[in-house]
Amino acid sequence: MAALVCQLLGFYMLVVLARILLSYFPIAPGTMFATVQNVIYMLTEPVLGPLRRTIPHVGFGGMGFDLSPLIVMFGIQILQRVICG
Repeated sequence: MAALVCQLLGFYMLVVLARILLSYFPIAPGTMFATVQNVIYMLTEPVLGPLRRTIPHVGFGGMGFDLSPLIVMFGIQILQRVICG
């Protein structure tokens, strides 16, 4: 059971990382990448959304930096160390 949870946590970490990377590139609607982006968004938004509403963006000049993916990845790493050893 612990091995399955460890694998799922690792997979979710990759999905969050993919969301971070995809956010840097403009993706045209209707393409395969848009479909992939939508699936990744649906998988990560239930976790990232509440954090994003709770934690304020960090400002850099005129831009805001969203810390929620980093916090989720940090939390996953903690869970992996506790559960997976």
